[in-house]
Amino acid sequence: MKLTETKAVITGGASGLGEATARHFAQAGAQVCLLDRDAARGAQVAAELGGQFFETDVTDETSVSAAIDGAAEAMGGLTAAVNCAGIVVGVKTVGRDGPHPLDMFSRTINVNLVGSFNVSRLAAARMAQADPDADGARGVIINTASIAAFDGQKGQAAYAASKGGVAGMTLPMARDLASLGIRVMAIAPGIFLTPMLMGLPDDVRDSLAAEVPNPPRLGDPAEFGRMAGFIVEMGYLNGEVIRLDGALRMR
Repeated sequence: MKLTETKAVITGGASGLGEATARHFAQAGAQVCLLDRDAARGAQVAAELGGQFFETDVTDETSVSAAIDGAAEAMGGLTAAVNCAGIVVGVKTVGRDGPHPLDMFSRTINVNLVGSFNVSRLAAARMAQADPDADGARGVIINTASIAAFDGQKGQAAYAASKGGVAGMTLPMARDLASLGIRVMAIAPGIFLTPMLMGLPDDVRDSLAAEVPNPPRLGDPAEFGRMAGFIVEMGYLNGEVIRLDGALRMR
């Protein structure tokens, strides 16, 4: 697969890692459709990239199905899906206010893990309808895990569990979809300069950056986008989780 011929849906495409991925894909010549709950920002970014925007709740089957169908019709097919939509919470299993709220844990799992699977399965079903290329390929799915899946810190039980699930489903999904010519990969980013981190004080960001062995800085979302683009074009990558973290191991 080549980015110049790629037809991609990108969840969480209105900001952060999703926006950076959409921008990289579009600049490389791919067609992109952004799926996000932020209608105003999503439509703005899509217009800048010459793409389409679909307001989407990744946890809702009807919402995602309509977005996938609309995107495939707008682009004349679907060959890539990049799942960047997600939320993060910081709550201890038992804290000053008592036990971790169950609804908060459930929502984190529902958005990050169930949402990623929901988009993946529906995108794969659409990809399966296409004619394969010379290598037998029909498409690629890229999910966003996190180094928290392996090195979760205090207060990250919900987030780490959700991202651990994303990492864990990568290989079985790749095996499930192999006969259809659809690859499945995941990227596990470290600490990236997303809108969430940009809201922190400079000294806090600097201290986080100092924890990264090499290079000693926060990740640039554009680097995530380039990694996603590399995965699309490197057809022999399948069923793997790639850490993108500057060798950071959380303590």
